[in-house]
Amino acid sequence: MDDTPLPLTAHLAELRGRLIKVLAAWALGAAAAGFWHEEIFRVLLLPATQALGSGMLQAIAPTEIFFSYVKCALLAGLAFALPIIFWQIWAFIAPGLYPSEKRMGLPFALISTLLFAGGALFGHQLAFPLAFRFLAGFESDFVVSAWTLREVFALTTRLILAFGAGFEMPVLIFFLGAAGIVPPRRLLAGFKYAVLAVFIAAAILTPPDVVSQLLLAAPLLLLYLIGVGAAWMFSPRRRR
Repeated sequence: MDDTPLPLTAHLAELRGRLIKVLAAWALGAAAAGFWHEEIFRVLLLPATQALGSGMLQAIAPTEIFFSYVKCALLAGLAFALPIIFWQIWAFIAPGLYPSEKRMGLPFALISTLLFAGGALFGHQLAFPLAFRFLAGFESDFVVSAWTLREVFALTTRLILAFGAGFEMPVLIFFLGAAGIVPPRRLLAGFKYAVLAVFIAAAILTPPDVVSQLLLAAPLLLLYLIGVGAAWMFSPRRRR
């Protein structure tokens, strides 16, 4: 890559080109997912349908099923395009890095993709069933759960993005420490503030049950410490 400083217009042109590539990869992934939209949709909403006694969701608007399938394809397309998205992010910031740091592009894209996928899978397999069973447990003799497709899909999407993005924490912490922006020692000293911030975020992003909040907060705190350890190993002072 050329290290010659570029004017602002050149940076904006490069950013536009990379955004176009990201959107193109997302569109291709969504188009491919559209062929298996029912299978993806069934697996995605399985924790909610299993929590209901009937196993069926309600569609109360004529276009609700169609647009839910479209949103499902877009979500799956985003998952398919994640390696390209992370690679484009790295390629955009790489000119400002040291030569030794530029070689980390492929590990960055691979690890970031695996962390996002691991977070989404962790939430779907462990946290979502507990959360939906908790919410379905408020049925009584005069109240029956009849969840709508739109609301269940919206909550599931929010949880998937929350768990996936949350599991990116070690990458963020690593770069803050390794780049010298925040020293690893200070990151470790700020762990108590991280605990507070993580539990507040978990309370906002998850349903109001303690179990799902803990299932999001506990891995994030562990990943925070992993990120601090990796940043300490690759910090500028450590390298010198």
